[in-house]
Parts: sequence; C-alpha cells; structure tokens
Amino acid sequence: MSDTPVLDLVAEMTALSVAQADLDAKSIMLVRLAALIASDAPPISYLANIGAADDVGLEIEDVQGVLIAVAPIAGTARVMTAAGNIAKAFGVAVAVIEDELAAILNTSPARAEAMPQGAGPTAFG
Repeated sequence: MSDTPVLDLVAEMTALSVAQADLDAKSIMLVRLAALIASDAPPISYLANIGAADDVGLEIEDVQGVLIAVAPIAGTARVMTAAGNIAKAFGVAVAVIEDELAAILNTSPARAEAMPQGAGPTAFG
C-alpha cells in the first residue's frame, strides 16, 4: 500500500477524467477551475492544480475570465472566496519554489528572492 492512498486515488481519477473528456487540455483546466470555484474549494485544491494549469499555458487572465464567467451562477461571495483561495495557493506555490531554489543554490530564501527578475521559475505563464 502507498504512503499516499488518497492522493493516489485523486491522481487516478483525474487521469481517467482527462482521458475520457473530449476537450483540449486548456479547456479541461478551465472547467476544473470553474468546478473548484463552484464547490467553494479550499486553497489546497487550487494548489493541486497549479502545475497542470501552468503546463497547459493557463494565464492569470484566463483565471480572471473564469471568475467573471461563473460569478452570476456561483455568486459573488463564493467568487471572492475563490479569488482569495487562489491567491493563497499561489503564495504557497511560490514559497515552495523559493525554498527549493534556495536549497539548490545552497543559500537562504531571502537571497533567492534577491535574484534578478526572470531568473526563477514562474507559475501561470
């Protein structure tokens, strides 16, 4: 048995869903984002999708577009909560990347932050 059975199940369900959907990868991510917003998902759910969103070229404007599109249906309170949860997830992802970069550079996170712009990894394009 795996050390991460729940994550393994989610990954398997996601792979099956993607394989069965008759949508391109970017459309799948946009639909998944809309579902996360509508279901009032916590930041960890957005964090779990940041890598895939970046892989398919999802831009911040795409995320904003989905938030705007679902607002009349999901409600403004839920959309505002989602925007905050996305920001929190993005902040966690950036912190993790900074820590990993600092470890690679064998330096402190503060020094990694001082790197020239464009020298580190990015998310959402």
